[in-house]
Amino acid sequence: MNGVSKSQRQRLIADWLRGERVGSQEEVVARLALAGVAATQATVSRDLDELGAVKVRRDGSIRYVIPGPADARHAAAKLDRLLAEWVDAIVPAGNLLVLRTPPGSANLVANALDCAEVADIAGTIAGDDTIFVALADGVDAHAAAGRLRARRSGTEPRAQQSVSPEGE
Repeated sequence: MNGVSKSQRQRLIADWLRGERVGSQEEVVARLALAGVAATQATVSRDLDELGAVKVRRDGSIRYVIPGPADARHAAAKLDRLLAEWVDAIVPAGNLLVLRTPPGSANLVANALDCAEVADIAGTIAGDDTIFVALADGVDAHAAAGRLRARRSGTEPRAQQSVSPEGE
């Protein structure tokens, strides 16, 4: 299986995390090696981060999991943290928002936006350091940018973070 793409490798990892107990990055590296995929611990660490995997204690052991819809609070908290740490600018542009990040960080932030299911956002497209955020019908781009900026700075109350267009 040499020559496996990043997305194929991440799909393997995600499948393992959903179906089996995986307790360490070293274990993921070993499983990949058994599957014929060469990867370093640093690569696996980035993959786990991009997949949104988190370590949790379940049934007396620590393991990696990929949060699902039931983990909406975790997704919202992760989004807030990533907005604060990785988003340099939030610019309204028509019915889009353009988010600027350091090189290599856009995919991570876009994934967090998608997972948090923010009511204002229809979807995202990420490049290397830029994210296009398509807004839901009827959402004012300047108001949505303001709400994301407030989340980034931690000044928006949790109950108002995912305001629907009708709520403005």
